[in-house]
Amino acid sequence: MGFEKIKRSEDYSKWYNNIVVNADLAEHSDVRGCMVIKPYGYAIWEKMQQQLDRMFKETGHSNAYFPLFVPKSLFEAEEKNAEGFAKECAVVTHYRLKSDPENKGKLITDPEAKLDEELIVRPTSEAIIWNTYKNWIQSYRDLPILINQWANVVRWEMRTRLFLRTTEFLWQEGHTAHATKNEAIEESEKMLDVYAEFAENYLAIPVIKGVKTPSERFAGAEETYCIEGMMQDGKALQMGTSHFLGQNFAKAFDVKFANKEGKIEHVWATSWGVSTRLMGALIMAHSDDDGLVLPPKLAPIQVVIVPVYKGESELQSISNHVIPIVEQLKNENIYVKYDNRDTQRSGWKFAEYELKGVPLRIVVGPRDIQNNSVEIVRRDTKEKIVVKNENLIQTVVSLLNQIQENIYNKAKEFQNQNIIKTDTWENFVSVIENGGFAYAHWDASPETEEKIKELTKATIRCIPLDNMLENGNCIYSNSPSKQRVLFAKAY
Repeated sequence: MGFEKIKRSEDYSKWYNNIVVNADLAEHSDVRGCMVIKPYGYAIWEKMQQQLDRMFKETGHSNAYFPLFVPKSLFEAEEKNAEGFAKECAVVTHYRLKSDPENKGKLITDPEAKLDEELIVRPTSEAIIWNTYKNWIQSYRDLPILINQWANVVRWEMRTRLFLRTTEFLWQEGHTAHATKNEAIEESEKMLDVYAEFAENYLAIPVIKGVKTPSERFAGAEETYCIEGMMQDGKALQMGTSHFLGQNFAKAFDVKFANKEGKIEHVWATSWGVSTRLMGALIMAHSDDDGLVLPPKLAPIQVVIVPVYKGESELQSISNHVIPIVEQLKNENIYVKYDNRDTQRSGWKFAEYELKGVPLRIVVGPRDIQNNSVEIVRRDTKEKIVVKNENLIQTVVSLLNQIQENIYNKAKEFQNQNIIKTDTWENFVSVIENGGFAYAHWDASPETEEKIKELTKATIRCIPLDNMLENGNCIYSNSPSKQRVLFAKAY
C-alpha cells in the first residue's frame, strides 16, 4: 500500500488527517467545509448509530423527523439560542435561479423569487420542534414527549477538520417535553449516562461526566451536562452534551399544558446530542502510527481471513478449508471477511487491514491446513498466536472481548496519567502546554475563566459530577475557591 506513515509524536494533526484519508474513512468535498463519508467510514458510523438507537429506544424514546429549514421568525423566538448560533447560520433567501443573458447564460438568483421570509438551514432544531410541540401538548396527559431525530445540521465553519469540525455533519438530537422540572433534569442526566455508557462500553473511551460553566453552556440552556474524552495528544474532545432547557423554549413558543389540578403551566424541556465527531474521537483515542485501531464492537470487519498461496489449486484448497470457518464465525454473530482476491498479494492485504484497524487477522496457508491450525494476529498488540482449528471459534470470541477490554484499559491508564492536580500557576501552564487535563481551583468568575483562556488557550472542560468540594485558592486569581475543575485545550 502507498500509505505514508506519520508519527503521532511528530505531527499529531497530520497523523490524524493521514489516517482518515488513507483508511478510506472520509475525504474533503468540493463543497467548501464539507466532507464525503466513504463506505468504510460510514459503516463504522452506522454501527454507532444502530447501538445508540437501540439504547434510546430502551429508555423510552421514539424517532421522528422535522424540517431542514427553520423560518427566521421561529429561529429568533428564543433570543439566547438565536444569538448563540447567529454567526454560524446558512440562510436561504431565494427559491429559483434564472439565466443571465448578459453573462453567457450563467445562473443568477431570480429577484422575483425572493422568499417573503428567509429560511435558516438548521444548526439545531429546538425552534422548529418546539413550534411543533405547541400543537401536540394541551394537557399533562400529553406528557412526556420523548423524541429523537437522526439528521444533518449545518454550522458554517471557517476552519474545518474531517469529522471533528465540518460545515455539515450528521448527528442525532433528542428533544423532550416534561410536566415538571425534576422530570426534565432526570431526563438530562439519564441521557448523559447513556452517552457515557456508549463511550466506555462501545467506543472504549473513558469519559468524565460533568456540567459546563455558564459561559460554556448551550445557548438557551439552564444547565449543560457533558462527557469529555482525552485524546492521545492530551487535548479534550467534547463527545456528547445533554441540556436542561428549563422553560425557556416553552415560553418562547408559548407551549403550555393543564396540570392535574387544572392549572396552566409552561412545559419543561431537554435536548441532547452526539455527532459524527465521535468518529474523530475513535480515531484519536486509540489509533497508532500504523493506522486505525478499532474496538471490536464497532468494527465493520471484526475478523479478516487472508489466504497465503501459490497458484489456483492452493487457493481452492484453502477456500474449501476456510468457508466452513467463515460460516461458524457468522453463527457467532461475528463480522468476518474472507479476502480471496487475486488482484493483491497477501502482504499488501496485511498492510491494508492493519491500516483499517481490523481487530483480528487470520492467516491460512497450505502448511496451516496440514497442521490443522491457523495464525491469528491481534491489531491492538500485534501479537501472533497459532491456534488449532478445534479451538478457533472460542479463541476468536475470547480475543475480541480481550481486545475491547485492552483498548479501554490502555486509554483509561493514559487518562489517569494525564489528569494532573495542580496548585501553582507555573505548573498549570506547564500541564496545559505539554498536553493534559489540569485539575485546579477556580474562583467561579467568568472574568478569570476568560483570562485563563486568553493566556493559555485552555478552557474549563467541565465541573465533574463526582467532584469533591474542597476549599482552596484559584489557580490564577488566588481568590477563595470551593472546588477544582478540569482545564484543557480542546478540539
